Amino acid sequence: MPNLKVKPSGTHGRVTHVTPESAGWTYVGFDLHRLKPGESVSGETGDREVCLVWVTGKGKASAGTKDFGTLGGRMSPFEGAPHALYIPMESTWSVTAETDLELAVCSAPGGGTYQAKEISPGTHPQVTRGKGTNVRYVNNIMPEDDSSAHSLLVVEVITPGGHTSSYPPHKHDQDDLPNESFLEETYYHRLNPPQGFGFQRVYTDDRSLDEAMAIEDGDVTLVPKGYHPCAATHGYDLYYLNVMAGPKRIWKFHNAPEHEWLLKA
Repeated sequence: MPNLKVKPSGTHGRVTHVTPESAGWTYVGFDLHRLKPGESVSGETGDREVCLVWVTGKGKASAGTKDFGTLGGRMSPFEGAPHALYIPMESTWSVTAETDLELAVCSAPGGGTYQAKEISPGTHPQVTRGKGTNVRYVNNIMPEDDSSAHSLLVVEVITPGGHTSSYPPHKHDQDDLPNESFLEETYYHRLNPPQGFGFQRVYTDDRSLDEAMAIEDGDVTLVPKGYHPCAATHGYDLYYLNVMAGPKRIWKFHNAPEHEWLLKA
């Protein structure tokens, strides 16, 4: 199995590149570009669909023949919800940075007759999940109740320092609806302040997969199967951008039975 932690390859240009082939799976792809003002990045979707997420900064965007103008604006992923742009299969896209720009390219198999669509901040209201030191703040970008995509599910989460997230541990690695859906998943992590670190564990019931990782600013973690809780250390807030996709665009998870009591505590 490939290494479940992908470190950024530098500080400029395409610094992260995860493909189904490099991850050893079928559905999810993830790239992260860091651009200077005036620099551009473009792509062709082919048989895949794409969600561009303005993690930080501003940039002019086009998809196919449509000009979407300037998108983005926040200068930190910890400052409110993002701008995003959905692009269907068999299309092209281009983004030109107007400020320092951090652009995530989330991809999965395409299908249907979906159209390119801007997703403005606040399209989906922020949701608070958990209680006590399990509280975290969720900005849905492309949730399952938004029917404007074929495969992609995309969401941001802010976990305050000292809190846990994706917790109690849950998994979604069985195509067994209505009980559980099969979804591959990537986490793109950021820390505030950036010198911090957090932890993530990916493990299965039989422990045939059991990997605990220290996560630093800019790391991407892969979740091919199993439970995948995160912990933010004291003094450092944790941001992550999740990309999920599988054979069906449904997020139905299974909690670890031994930890499910925490939901009632």
